Amino acid sequence: MKKFWINCSVFSIFFFGVFFLVLEPKIAFADCASFAQPGVDWRRCNKNTSDLTGVDLSNAKLRDVSLIRADLRDSVLREADAFRARLVRAQVQGTDFTGARLYEADLTRIQGQGALFIDTDLRRVKFINADLTQADLTRANIQGADFRDADLTGARWIDGQTICATGSIGRCRLK
Repeated sequence: MKKFWINCSVFSIFFFGVFFLVLEPKIAFADCASFAQPGVDWRRCNKNTSDLTGVDLSNAKLRDVSLIRADLRDSVLREADAFRARLVRAQVQGTDFTGARLYEADLTRIQGQGALFIDTDLRRVKFINADLTQADLTRANIQGADFRDADLTGARWIDGQTICATGSIGRCRLK
């Protein structure tokens, strides 16, 4: 028989002459001071302007993390959960986001030359004014993504075959 533990705060309420016992689940918080490593839990952490060049953050929990102006060049974020992450003006040249969940993330003005977004969930991501030259978007889910003024020159498009022509701003144009 398996035992399950629930971490709760206990308090009572007096209501119309009756005491009620109320269980309130405690919310687990991320350890924002943890070192960059695979599987790190940085949910809701502020990592703005961090130098994370070449680090392995595979399977990291990065929900709602703020990485504004962070340097993630040549880093690995495979299978990371970065739901609603903010990477505004981040350096992600050569970064591997394969299989990551970036749903509703803000990647406005990123420097993403050569970044890998293979099989990545990019639904409703903001790529406004992003530099995605030579990026690989093979099999990425881009439903509702905003590529307004993004440079897609030389990027491999979601079909895995099409290479975006020079001057592909805001959308992939065929060569």
